Amino acid sequence: MRQETTPGQAYRSGEGFLPVCRADMEKLHIGQLDFVYIIGDAYVDHPSFGHAIISRVLQAHGYTVGIISQPDYRNADSITVLGEPRLGFLVSAGNMDSMVNHYSVAKKRRRTDAYTPGGEPGKRPDRATVVYCNLIRQKYKKIPIIAGGIEASLRRLAHYDYWSDSLRRSILLESGADIISYGMGEQSVVAVADALDAGIPVREITYIPGTVCKVRSLSQISDYVLLPDYVSMTKDKKKYAESFYIQYCNTDPFSGKRLAEGYSKSCYVVQNPAAEPLSQQKMDEIYDLPYMRTWHPMYDAAGRVPALSEVRFSLISCRGCFGGCSFCALTFHQGRIVQSRSHASLLREAKIMTADPDFKGYIHDVGGPTANFRAPACEKQMTKGACPQKQCLFPEPCGNLKADHRDYLALLRKLRAVPGVKKVFIRSGIRFDYVLADKDSHFLEELCRYHVSGQLKVAPEHVSDSVLACLGKPRHTVYEEFSRQYRRMNEKLEKKQYLVPYLMSSHPGSTMKEAVKLAEYCRDLGYMPEQVQDFYPTPSTISTCMYYTGLDPRTMTPVYVPKSPREKELQRALIQYRNPKNRALVKEALEIAGRTDLIGFGPKCLLRPDSSRKGSKQPSRPEEARKKKTIRNVHRKK
Repeated sequence: MRQETTPGQAYRSGEGFLPVCRADMEKLHIGQLDFVYIIGDAYVDHPSFGHAIISRVLQAHGYTVGIISQPDYRNADSITVLGEPRLGFLVSAGNMDSMVNHYSVAKKRRRTDAYTPGGEPGKRPDRATVVYCNLIRQKYKKIPIIAGGIEASLRRLAHYDYWSDSLRRSILLESGADIISYGMGEQSVVAVADALDAGIPVREITYIPGTVCKVRSLSQISDYVLLPDYVSMTKDKKKYAESFYIQYCNTDPFSGKRLAEGYSKSCYVVQNPAAEPLSQQKMDEIYDLPYMRTWHPMYDAAGRVPALSEVRFSLISCRGCFGGCSFCALTFHQGRIVQSRSHASLLREAKIMTADPDFKGYIHDVGGPTANFRAPACEKQMTKGACPQKQCLFPEPCGNLKADHRDYLALLRKLRAVPGVKKVFIRSGIRFDYVLADKDSHFLEELCRYHVSGQLKVAPEHVSDSVLACLGKPRHTVYEEFSRQYRRMNEKLEKKQYLVPYLMSSHPGSTMKEAVKLAEYCRDLGYMPEQVQDFYPTPSTISTCMYYTGLDPRTMTPVYVPKSPREKELQRALIQYRNPKNRALVKEALEIAGRTDLIGFGPKCLLRPDSSRKGSKQPSRPEEARKKKTIRNVHRKK
């Protein structure tokens, strides 16, 4: 039975932070916790942090949970400070994949960690989920371990790992965990907790939606699709592309099948279908839980947790995304069916914000993965699911798509009317093709009138239609049409507001020719982005599958992939061709692309032929010359 803590009424009512030490347990009269939650982030009790939601949900279901934040990964004793839990350990690397948290796309170590007090780096290990689980196994051989969070979620089956440039096994096997709770996890983690509390051995918990488990024999499961085995995928990249697309087509909770991936004759990793979408009532209940809405006071001396500053005065109104961008892992994590909170729940949270002494009257964001998605793409999704092999917006909006901003507009109007609120911004991004699909222009008008602060950031990503097709984004003419409508609306409102496009370099499909085309677009726009997103091959995206296999898993057709660090550097430099530091790189890129016509004094030229300028010429080492020749030959073939 669940532990009844007497007189621990404060714990059961959700007052205060969760226990982080034995002294906290004693104050709450808790002799043994049901779960100990090990996290790679600082302990921040705010609904933008996954560990806060999962622990509060378990607490609301009667379970006691303690937090061990950023334990010393060099010392196994650091995970014993709260004792052995009654039911099991929960493990999460944090709100980010630990490798993405640590390394840039160039694999250079980042200097700060926004999820650590004071932004201090080095408080969590590389591959944190694996390390933490192995620490637990050193001390507690048989205790159940449930891994979750985005790192475990996106590595739940065999996956390409950019940092080791290899196909790695399921993180379930690498970590020694018993179960992965994938996706957002609220429903699956409670179901696992209830099963453990009922005395079911963890090895028999193989049936819960939203989980991944291990079985010794396929006779232990039913109604499954057998994926290519791990060994065959390591030998044949095409096998991995085939496996990935089967996974991609089975992410839906209504139509998705159970998947089994073999590692030996007596070891299979099994992915159960995704958990069903949360109802609005359940979403409200989760976000209405008694969060402290700040970091634990043990961090006060070390300084703030920077990541909280970004979300402290923002509202999460929805989750899930039917945008279907190839480089985004949301399909594998939150899913394609949009779920949203009620206006009443969001207004309650906004009023809590206004009572914060640090609130200056500005709500920084009202959104989610895509701010202007507030409902499923079409009516059938909530009963039949998202179409496995068809996108809602790509290559064109589906005929069944319901493009309607009325509910979102009504919400924004109510939030603007909350006493103490001066301005409500939208910063989590909008899908401009969805705006265009809505025949009512009221949203665009109110967006420009009330919710933009001089600049609206949108993500066309590229200008080449062939690259956009690989990206899963609409044709460039769609962005141009939105740009025209945005400009006309601001002229009508007599506002000077601009579009800031997010652009991506080196995505699969982008040769040097397409990279030059993107540079020419920046030239014609009179815009040089301060930062450029070089494509980052993170686990469980279509784009990463393309990067690793050279195949588009949707069609199995070959795709050109810029892989060498030098070529990626050249493509990135082209977008920032005005930066003097990039002069030599831009010249080399134009020569490789056969576009030396863009070196000159004409109005369309990207580079001036001023060889006397300091730093314009750099000595070419033999290795660099060889790489340059190789890149040039590849692009000539293209």
